[in-house]
Amino acid sequence: MKERYNAPIYTGLTPLMAALLAAVLAPGQSQACGCGCSTFDVRTSSMLPTAEGGVAFLEYNFVNQDRNWSDSSKAPAADNGDKQIKTEFYTVGAQYLFNRSWGVIGELPYEHRTFKTAGNTGEVMSFKKDGFGDLRLKGIYSGFSPDLSSGLTFGLKLPTGDHDQPGFDRDTQIGSGSTDLLLGGFLRGSLPVVNNWNWFLSGQLDQPALTTGGYRPGSEVNGVAGIYYNGLNVGGVKIAPVAQAIGTHHWKDSGSEAHAADSGYDRALLAPGVEFDWGSVSLYADVALPVYQDVNGNQLVANEMCTVRLSYSF
Repeated sequence: MKERYNAPIYTGLTPLMAALLAAVLAPGQSQACGCGCSTFDVRTSSMLPTAEGGVAFLEYNFVNQDRNWSDSSKAPAADNGDKQIKTEFYTVGAQYLFNRSWGVIGELPYEHRTFKTAGNTGEVMSFKKDGFGDLRLKGIYSGFSPDLSSGLTFGLKLPTGDHDQPGFDRDTQIGSGSTDLLLGGFLRGSLPVVNNWNWFLSGQLDQPALTTGGYRPGSEVNGVAGIYYNGLNVGGVKIAPVAQAIGTHHWKDSGSEAHAADSGYDRALLAPGVEFDWGSVSLYADVALPVYQDVNGNQLVANEMCTVRLSYSF
């Protein structure tokens, strides 16, 4: 079976970072994926709102789940009929703060997924699917402090992605088929004494509410803690190194079409990254590396998860 990683959480540094906030609140994207897509829901330092106005962004994520895992260690590949879940996510989105207190976020992923699994005869079969995933719409409240350093996000994940593609299990479809409630929060500040160093915290709950076809994805909580350096400029380009730790708890899936025994997990990741800012344009990249994974049954996991994001603030 698979470890479910869902779509992105947002956190941030500059106006660009405002756009990244949407992601702050899931391994769980909640595009369905009994794998681990959600890790992209917990965004890094480049997505927290810092000023009124908007940010449009294009994000690329890549995850290749090809290692079988059981409990907290690697397990024989023969113990799992599923052999690989490789996914590329292309997400377009925008965030807009109408004033210092209220804003909105929307993001829609387009996914290319390859799923390899053993049939009844033991022969490995390959299935591919391209299509739009589940749309996320969220509101932002950042009126707790004058500098927008704390806030809440709330909204819905809508079942716009395909969840009945032949050859795919329900937990490996690009859509979950569920309408989920999303609730998150963020906080950031400056480290005392040390100049130009800043910290941030963010988290999100993804709670399926309405489901279809005998499959209910497990609820998921994602959190991220990180620091970044904000004092480096080279030739007019601001360079901000980022270090963050990401944690996820995913409850078991349920329903007649779920593989409940092979779902649910705990995971911790370290994700070093960097952001480059040229005025209104920003480029952000990180690589999330698992340092701890504890899964139920047998699930496919990845060696790393990669993110690249280009943003424009207006």
